[in-house]
Amino acid sequence: MMKFAPLLLVALMAATPALAEPDISVATLKEVTKTLSSDMFEGRGPTTPGEDKTIGYLAGRFAALGLQPANKGSWFQDVPMVRMNVDPSMHLRFTGGKAPLDLAYKADFVASSYRLTPQTDIQNSDVVFVGFGINAPERGWNDYAGLDVKGKTVVILINDPDYAAKDLKGPFGGRAMTYYGRWTYKYEEAARQGAAAAIIVHDTYPAAYPWGVVVSSWSGPQIRMDAADNHMTETQANGWMTQEAAQKLLASAGLDLAKLSVAAKKKGFKAVSLGIKASLSFSTEIQRQMSRNVVAVLPGKERADEYVLYSAHWDHLGLCEPVKGDNICNGALDNATGTAGLIALAEAYVKAGPAARSVVFAAVTAEESGLLGSDYYAANPLVPLAKTVGGINMDGLNILGRTRDVVVIGPGKSELEPMLAKYAKAQGRVVVPEPSPEKGSFYRSDHFSLAKRGVPMIYFDAGEDLVNGGTAAGAAASADYTDNRYHKPQDEYRDDWTWDGAIEDLTLNYQIGRELADGSAWPNWYPTAEFRSARDASRGGK
Repeated sequence: MMKFAPLLLVALMAATPALAEPDISVATLKEVTKTLSSDMFEGRGPTTPGEDKTIGYLAGRFAALGLQPANKGSWFQDVPMVRMNVDPSMHLRFTGGKAPLDLAYKADFVASSYRLTPQTDIQNSDVVFVGFGINAPERGWNDYAGLDVKGKTVVILINDPDYAAKDLKGPFGGRAMTYYGRWTYKYEEAARQGAAAAIIVHDTYPAAYPWGVVVSSWSGPQIRMDAADNHMTETQANGWMTQEAAQKLLASAGLDLAKLSVAAKKKGFKAVSLGIKASLSFSTEIQRQMSRNVVAVLPGKERADEYVLYSAHWDHLGLCEPVKGDNICNGALDNATGTAGLIALAEAYVKAGPAARSVVFAAVTAEESGLLGSDYYAANPLVPLAKTVGGINMDGLNILGRTRDVVVIGPGKSELEPMLAKYAKAQGRVVVPEPSPEKGSFYRSDHFSLAKRGVPMIYFDAGEDLVNGGTAAGAAASADYTDNRYHKPQDEYRDDWTWDGAIEDLTLNYQIGRELADGSAWPNWYPTAEFRSARDASRGGK
């Protein structure tokens, strides 16, 4: 296959005939969302009875549309997981400072182990403040330079050093978070450095969510991927502490968290040993269980061995921290709506008839546990990644109403973006920069699992400029959801949701995918994107 330069690709796409408006059913969106987010599905926690109901329901919907199962006659792809229940009676104790400091579970800190072991016992571990905990040789940055943290507990700031920038200029992309800012990276790097424990300091703005979200996400059963080595190369414990707890810890060592945080933003920052010891012990109940991705395919009529991928995660948090007596995290917006969008798009494809290429619809598990289902699919694909032309991910639909804008998550990365701009323009909309690039949203949803293995993926949200209400109303609604419903039992289905914005966004998803599916182009990542080399390698330079 010919490899297109970006400008040539844009020209070719601009010349393609306009696509007919897809027949996307509002009734389907409402029915699937309402069903999946009902209490009967118990929050769709992986490896729970709620999973069995969810995957059975989704397979039934795919079958009713006449799609084919993607896994050798099965709708399901087994994803081996471990369900870990941590003893909530744990305490994190610091000694050796001005006075002993005991932190209370959930009120001050949360922790668990990535190792698949029944007992975690860390005693008198030296505590080191390592700034942002980043080792980035290509950027000339190493917070661990000259430091031996083997067996020690590292305290780490969330995000990356220039998250507070007003623009996108800085050693780590300015406001736009890099993967170095993600909490997952910080634990990975701490493990590579040999740390016994890694504790991230929570701060609402750079974390992009309040402490309550951390508690609800970490205090219930934790889902991890199973592994033959029981993940023994990981740290013994990972966790978070509140900013207030971190301030007390640093003050006990005669230090100031605010001053150290400012110093940590500058290249050449030297980690600081606190002269304090950490002790943390807890037991973990380990249950090996199987979760499942649900994957269907609509075979292509001309080049069935080439594929376009749509993805959305079906899972949520299951039973979670109660709020006003309600302990079911229903996950209506996140992500019953996205899963409903997947079904509605499959339905629209069936109505329009098969495309030239095959189209894969993947409802993946355990996104909320760290993109586990999509990562397993990407590592064990049911169709070859080298033959996957590109993909579109959905994680929460717009239920506020139509917008004048569209937001690309992680812009400037792939040749799929001009396609989005073209079809958005036809709707009278514009593509705008992310309003909060410091949140690192590109690394927080399932497209990332495919992207890092080279598959061009696009993920976008409706903007905040509502046709009815403007940006003020859109920003207020977004903040209200994050503060009051995100990852909480209050994320429930509502009959007064407005679906016309979701229909417009799903139309864009359909048009991008359908153009790929009916065309012959092989879009790529831009040369500056971190995923370009992986794509070129998988495609053999084509």
